Amino acid sequence: MPEFTFTALSKLGKRDTGTLTANSEREAASMLDARGLFPVQIKALKAKSQSRSGRKVKGRVVATFYAQLADLMHSGVPLLKALDLLENMTANKALAEVLREVRAKVADGVNLAEAMKPFPMVFNELSVSMVKAGLEGGFLENVLKRIATFTEHQEDMKGKVVGALAYPVFLGVVGLIVVNVLVIFFVPKFEAIFKRLEEKGELPLLTIWLMRASHFMQNFWFVMIGLFGAIVYGIRRWLRSERGRLTWDRVRLKLPAFGKLYLSLSLSRFTRILGTMMHNGIPILKALQIAKDSTGNKVLAQAIEESAENITGGAKLADPFRRNAYFPKDVVEMIAIAEESNTLDKTLIDIADSLEKRSSRQLELFVRLLEPVMLLVMAMAILAVVLGLLLPIFKMGSAVG
Repeated sequence: MPEFTFTALSKLGKRDTGTLTANSEREAASMLDARGLFPVQIKALKAKSQSRSGRKVKGRVVATFYAQLADLMHSGVPLLKALDLLENMTANKALAEVLREVRAKVADGVNLAEAMKPFPMVFNELSVSMVKAGLEGGFLENVLKRIATFTEHQEDMKGKVVGALAYPVFLGVVGLIVVNVLVIFFVPKFEAIFKRLEEKGELPLLTIWLMRASHFMQNFWFVMIGLFGAIVYGIRRWLRSERGRLTWDRVRLKLPAFGKLYLSLSLSRFTRILGTMMHNGIPILKALQIAKDSTGNKVLAQAIEESAENITGGAKLADPFRRNAYFPKDVVEMIAIAEESNTLDKTLIDIADSLEKRSSRQLELFVRLLEPVMLLVMAMAILAVVLGLLLPIFKMGSAVG
């Protein structure tokens, strides 16, 4: 349980301070009242749990929490009791400590969405918005179940992407290590042999570049590591800025081959969440405001928000989307037909399934092309090193002949 420091006054006016353990500030105040003390100040102690609350919890663990919370509430278990049960049941320490703090906030009268908001590493912005909508609409159990399904689905998609890219990334890392080992440790062994040709000015240009690269990497490897670290730090800091995030999101959508794949995945998330919200009875404008953040792309979110502004004027959803350059024509036409037949919520889920299947095919093709490209790049890099070493030897052999 959380610990609280308190300052209180006795019935005789004597000042008393100390600490106590309680589920919430309200409970701490009741405990002081039972002791005959009047609380002046009650303050939560910053314990180890608060430092751990910044730790990220795996998506599948969070999905299980949503599903279990939905089941408990559907069975009639009060929210506070359900949170208490899940805190004690979970084997994940970080999640248990977050749930303890969430429960304390709810016990103090804060609604569940607001209690979840301070922990973005566990409960993302989209989930908090959906919980808020569920609380306002009176269908929290259904929303929690939907969030669990969506989170589980997203984890499956993430697993497919990581699994597909694992081999190409492995090839790239191995290739980089092999080339560096050759240049740093293998090339210097030939330097004495090539010295005579270098003095005569007959050393091939490729070999000269190779020798210089070897010298640089041997003598300034720490500079390269420091430079690489500085570049990574600079890029990460730039991406955290509003301007940097917008620029990168715009670039991602325009990347050759990968841009279409990324767009399909982003739109599939958006249409699935939008369909889920509308199926639960959330008005389309509010559903759009919640669903736009599920794309994971600021540029797309802004485009969707602009489209939502047009809907306020009485236009249908397909009309502003038709003018939006990021929405494929077939998707817009499916939305238009669904609006006419009043099956928009179901059609949006179908569109999400279709886009994900399309993304899977594109990803599979991308990986199939990437593997031979990586092998070709590795082969060319190793060939350049080998040629740089063999050309002088061939030259020396022909001179002797």
